[in-house]
Amino acid sequence: MQAEQILAFRLARSGLAGRDAGGLAEAAACPASDFSRDAALLALAARLEGLTRERYDEAIDSGELVVAHIVRGAIHALAPQDLALYGRALISGDDDELGQQLGQQVQRLAAEKGVAPTDALQEVAEATKEALGAGRALSKNELHDELRARVGADLMPWCKGCKSHHVAPMLWRYGGVQAGARLDSERRYLLGRPGRAPAPTEAVRRFLHFYGPATSGDFGEWAGLARPHAQRLWADIEGALGEVSVGKRSAWALRVDLALLASPPAAAGIRLIPPGDPYLQKPNRSLLAPDTELRKRLFRPVASPGAVLQDGRLAGLWRVKAMGRKAEITVQRLRRLARSELEQEAQRIGDLRGASEAILVLD
Repeated sequence: MQAEQILAFRLARSGLAGRDAGGLAEAAACPASDFSRDAALLALAARLEGLTRERYDEAIDSGELVVAHIVRGAIHALAPQDLALYGRALISGDDDELGQQLGQQVQRLAAEKGVAPTDALQEVAEATKEALGAGRALSKNELHDELRARVGADLMPWCKGCKSHHVAPMLWRYGGVQAGARLDSERRYLLGRPGRAPAPTEAVRRFLHFYGPATSGDFGEWAGLARPHAQRLWADIEGALGEVSVGKRSAWALRVDLALLASPPAAAGIRLIPPGDPYLQKPNRSLLAPDTELRKRLFRPVASPGAVLQDGRLAGLWRVKAMGRKAEITVQRLRRLARSELEQEAQRIGDLRGASEAILVLD
């Protein structure tokens, strides 16, 4: 199977073949990273016609859309019914696996203090529930203050950046996941309503729905799971998978998706998608930018540019810079692009960021 075929399938499943999502929950069916400023807003606007910042904020505050720490402990925008699926359902109950999921700092703390990762997570989750009880909404700093009063000192190492003791970063993030916390439009933490966690194997199916064909390693990396945990969940759905040749390696897709993979719909038009967009996640990177140097420019450790897609293919890189009340959008072209279509997309970015004017600069 060719890279173009796989990318066309994933583009369609990502909702980028057309800006025709039926609503915010549908646009956020594949969770959108909100790591960089306005990333989730811009990602959803690439899939849903007419989205404004006001509508986005209103949806977050009403619960129509959820912004929360989920996979890898990272903040994403997602459909409200999926909060437990991409959150609690994927937390391992095995200490070794959970230690890997929470990262090296928590593993060191567990070893040094003699605390089981599962017990540490439970302590922080209960403290988070107490802190956010009675409908309270707390900023990140306020939440840390509350946790300091409720969590044992063994779980609060010294942070050089903050110059204070606070709960280890991955531990407080996953504590919020376990507690069912979400964020409001002002970036304050409050308790959400994740509901009962579904079977975690559903997360594997969803991953393949958006990123198939793939392997258990791809799923584990995307979800932030220890390898044995990912392999165990993968094995539970092997009967629903079909093998696909991707270059010289084998990968797997849901059998129900094989027909669409063989003949994916064509994409048309230009999109400016933000860094962290679901379509720019690691499963797609080597296919989207096979040139190593280009891939390094597009996917940086920090301050990555966004991607310009033309008919579903990578056609350029873009960045935005505030100039007073104006937004300057610079596009570095990798192939020929129509200025008129780029101007429409640049104006969309400017409007969403609250700029009075969008200035397009072609490089």
